[in-house]
Amino acid sequence: MTTLFDAARFLKVPAASAVQYIERVNRGLPVRTLARIADAIAPADVEFRYRIIPKATLARFKLTRRLNKVQGELVTRLAEVWTDAIRVWKSDEAARNFLNRKHPLLENKRPIDIVLQSEIGAQLVRDVLGRLEHGSAV
Repeated sequence: MTTLFDAARFLKVPAASAVQYIERVNRGLPVRTLARIADAIAPADVEFRYRIIPKATLARFKLTRRLNKVQGELVTRLAEVWTDAIRVWKSDEAARNFLNRKHPLLENKRPIDIVLQSEIGAQLVRDVLGRLEHGSAV
């Protein structure tokens, strides 16, 4: 499955190790990382980024140009799932379709909604992607 390096590479956040990446998240990822993941997952939905970070909160972060640790972890979680979905589905469009389509293994919930809820939800979606990759999922 995806590593922190894959997520960091996708977000264009330089880090020589997983520990360095964690330190970058703790110090605050650039606000542009939010735009990068939002534009990848939902390029036609300008409001999607506000599902990740509320509009008023994002306005405050734009002043510092840095996300806080919690929001950086959420952006990283989305990037990890996104890079997994790309690897499994082989195209941005197919990955987007998977993330935005209700799935029977997720009790007919959309994977993106599950990922946004929690890290546990993201792990569940990564498990479904792993099953799809190995041919044991619907």
